[in-house]
Amino acid sequence: MIKATALIPHEHKRIRYRCLSCGTTENMGRRRYCSVECRQKLRLRLDARMGLVEVLNTRCGTFSFSETLIMMDILPYGSSEIFSFLYPRSPGKKPADDFSRMADILGERWWAEKRRTNKRFLASQHVLEQAVRNYKPLTSVKPIITTFSSVKRTTLLILNLERADLFSPALKQLIKNSFRQQAKVHHPDVGGDSEIFRKLHQAYEDMISWSRNPTFIRRRGFPDKWFYDGDKKKWVQPLPEATT
Repeated sequence: MIKATALIPHEHKRIRYRCLSCGTTENMGRRRYCSVECRQKLRLRLDARMGLVEVLNTRCGTFSFSETLIMMDILPYGSSEIFSFLYPRSPGKKPADDFSRMADILGERWWAEKRRTNKRFLASQHVLEQAVRNYKPLTSVKPIITTFSSVKRTTLLILNLERADLFSPALKQLIKNSFRQQAKVHHPDVGGDSEIFRKLHQAYEDMISWSRNPTFIRRRGFPDKWFYDGDKKKWVQPLPEATT
């Protein structure tokens, strides 16, 4: 499966990152997606075939891909077994295209069985019977809740703070010390750049405000694959790897 920070061996120990939507390594730098459009294309394809995961009574699911396969794992409500649908990658096609084709094929089989039996449940069971039964741990499709601080990464960078500092009992003092040290360099009165100082002061104000009332964002998902949340009936893109 593709990793959010999937590393590919390269000459001189260089590393190349794969796009989490199409798998390309070209001009990626350290980005997670090659473009906003590429990420949106996969999301639109996943959303457009939402009916398939819904009729399969999916509680949790994931979508991932390699250079040779795409894979959709689902855990139906009331089941303790994971069902995997595999489809070979097509030359010149992106994972979004292959997913659409796989979903269309499964959808056609569902409708054919529905017409034959006139039973939605039997049609869904017919499709599930065509999946690979995987004895994976349920955590492979049921992610834990990940907590992210609501502080912007750029704010921490400006103040030279680490995310671990957010949990320090001396956080306010760390913020003040960092601000004072940098103000000695960037304050206009000592020849510093006024725009840099403005950003520094804004970051200081934002961090002091956050330290008075710390807030966190709770999310469910995986860093290396797309996650389907059956309770909310939505696909969730891979989460950032930072967990604080």
